[in-house]
Amino acid sequence: MVDDFLAVDEELAGRLTAWRRHLHQYPELSFQEHETTKFIAEQLSTMGITVERPTPTGAVGIIEGSGPGPTVAVRADIDAVPVQEQNTFEFRSRNAGVMHACGHDGHTAIVLGVAQLLSRAKDRWPGRVKLLFQPAEETAPGGAQQLVEAGVLEGVDAIIGLHLIATMPLGTASTRPGAMMGSGDHFHIAIKGLGGHGGTPHRTVDTVLTAAQVIVNLQSVISRKVDPVQPAIITIHGVEAGGDYGLGTETAHVYGTISCLDEDLRRRLAAMVEQVAEHTCALAGAQHRISFRPGFPALVNDPRVAGVLARTARALLGPEGFKVQRPVLLSDDFAYYCREVPGAYLFLGARKEEGEQKPHHHPRFDFNEKALPLGAEILARAAVHLLRSPVD
Repeated sequence: MVDDFLAVDEELAGRLTAWRRHLHQYPELSFQEHETTKFIAEQLSTMGITVERPTPTGAVGIIEGSGPGPTVAVRADIDAVPVQEQNTFEFRSRNAGVMHACGHDGHTAIVLGVAQLLSRAKDRWPGRVKLLFQPAEETAPGGAQQLVEAGVLEGVDAIIGLHLIATMPLGTASTRPGAMMGSGDHFHIAIKGLGGHGGTPHRTVDTVLTAAQVIVNLQSVISRKVDPVQPAIITIHGVEAGGDYGLGTETAHVYGTISCLDEDLRRRLAAMVEQVAEHTCALAGAQHRISFRPGFPALVNDPRVAGVLARTARALLGPEGFKVQRPVLLSDDFAYYCREVPGAYLFLGARKEEGEQKPHHHPRFDFNEKALPLGAEILARAAVHLLRSPVD
């Protein structure tokens, strides 16, 4: 399964680092990645790779192999997040208030590395490879859905991708068959009561207290309405309420997220959140309005494609370097691709060897660049295996 022609040499390793650092300096937000996409297209063109632009800020590189065969897609997400970077290294962000704080600069560099590995040895594998450089993973409904609607998966037999995980040790990787990442839907509950003087609470409808009761009651949904062995969470991540001393406020707002691994449970949880809001507000004599913003569905890996990623990672990193990933209730719009064609996602360790490791989306986030060659080799080797042994 290991092919020497897919090894990352010292020259390519240097390019991977240079690509990543360039991208890190010039981050762009979701659906605004015009310069990023231009840079990607330029790099692909210098490799002799055909570039298509199915969306304003998305790019697809197409490499034809040595003859007829399947088509395998490899995906990279290219957008950054609205964070003001606090790192002081030379290649820190030059765009105020925007930062690659999740590793997408690394993902993009890795798939450019895959492009280099596969394009210079295209006489060694059959079929076709599509390199998807996708905008807007950080913003629901996300860029993956946009690319799917643009037809980038037409004729694709399998798709693979990865995410650098800065909390996992360098030289480790994980994936699993089946559900691996959760859905992520957002809700907003607007509560309207009756304002008044704090000294006469009996003449008011207290929206602060009502919001607090809604929040407390929502916590019982997971603990009492969901099978304890079925992963699910309801997280309250924002509350707006309150007024001046002695004065009650007429409005309160509760913001939250629902995440789970099962599509039927996803629908039921939304209904239960709405039910809790309705009855709690009615008991307090308040009115309410609830709105939902659907996020990404659960990411469900195809067992065979996940098996190829697992064997590839184990062969490259050694048996101690791979583990079966337990499901997590984070979300990623790679899930949309997996709904259309057999696909699988990999987590790749990128923890720094020295210094304090900050979490993803932190203003001082960084990752170990030694993970870049590992990611490029794993995806390139897995792609070639899928091209030589198509998914049934």
